[in-house]
Amino acid sequence: EIHDHFVELVDTGGMGIEDADNLTEHVEEQIQVAVDSAQVVLFVVDCRTGPTPLDQEVAKRLRYLTVPVLLVVNKTDAPSMDSQADEFYRFGRKLVRVSAMENRGKAELLDAIAERLPEPSPGDESPSNPVMKVAMVGRRNVGKSTLVNTLAKAERMIVSEVPGTTRDSVDVRFEMDGQTLLAIDTPGFRRGKSIGTDVDFYSTHRAQRSIRRADVVLMFFDATQRISKVDKQLVDYISEQYKPCMFVVNKWDLLAATMPTEKWVIYLHDTFRTMWYAPIAFITGQTGKNVKAMLNHARMLFKQSMHRVGTGRLNREVRAALEQNPPPLNRNRRPKIYYATQVASQPPTVVLFCSDPKAISPQYQRYLLRVFRDKLEFGEVPIKLYLRRRTQEDPRDEIDGKLQG
Repeated sequence: EIHDHFVELVDTGGMGIEDADNLTEHVEEQIQVAVDSAQVVLFVVDCRTGPTPLDQEVAKRLRYLTVPVLLVVNKTDAPSMDSQADEFYRFGRKLVRVSAMENRGKAELLDAIAERLPEPSPGDESPSNPVMKVAMVGRRNVGKSTLVNTLAKAERMIVSEVPGTTRDSVDVRFEMDGQTLLAIDTPGFRRGKSIGTDVDFYSTHRAQRSIRRADVVLMFFDATQRISKVDKQLVDYISEQYKPCMFVVNKWDLLAATMPTEKWVIYLHDTFRTMWYAPIAFITGQTGKNVKAMLNHARMLFKQSMHRVGTGRLNREVRAALEQNPPPLNRNRRPKIYYATQVASQPPTVVLFCSDPKAISPQYQRYLLRVFRDKLEFGEVPIKLYLRRRTQEDPRDEIDGKLQG
């Protein structure tokens, strides 16, 4: 928000830059789309390098725009560099000296933008906050950006045969059934020894950050390719973050006639045994086939992750689980579970108070988690389970007798 204006900032690729991956034409198309839809254009130049022939070429291209163009001289880190920045006056525009690194000139820049924006209409309102943030992740060229463009009904992402053409996380708002959702398209994910360039390194961190931001993660697979080491590393990270996740098999139209969905389901479940509960969707992102059903299921996952169950109901399920299958003996003593309570959501977090947390085996903890998924509204989302020793008398001690039956 700038003063009384709600602003969408669009960062474009560099104009006139020859790309090693032959994406220059795609980048130029994206720049033109952004400029055509803009109400103000910021022409950003580098104070340290001074005016360059490429700057001159960009200035010529912007000369004929009908919308205001503001010349922003970045990297003007100190007042002593102001005279150096003034060299850009040769482009015939008013300029603003800023330094993103030193946080210099920010207020002046915002004021200058606000002065050039049209007056807000009386009915204009702040854009609504998205109901759900969905991160679309997966290895390179599995069709994430194609799907986002389908959702946005516009070419917001560069889509080409060159793997990895999305190099930063991009947020795209879209409407579905009257609700605002946010799709986060992430760069192709690479880790460890696979990182070959600085772009790969930063793409990894941006993808991880997008997963942490998301309410639900859509993990993409290419129906025509086998699951890779990168896929496994990515699913491990999603699991570590306790994020609701749906496995999305894209480009299904290429295999639907020759490979039944059941084979892919078995393949995914055998590969990712710790996330056996994650639902699976088969889609064709380019045409939009099954996309709405996938997003509706994602909204169900979001709802599950936010659900809270009452302590009474939770303890009744714990009691029934203990009666059916008590904890195994530990050093000839059976550990006691006194009571349970849900302390948080997103992810659902349950605390079990017991006589000795170390005596409750991992296998028994997995049994209780299965019970929670089967009996409560957490069927397809990760659940955090904490064990706590009861250190003093508690008014709920009476539950002990009921739980131990």
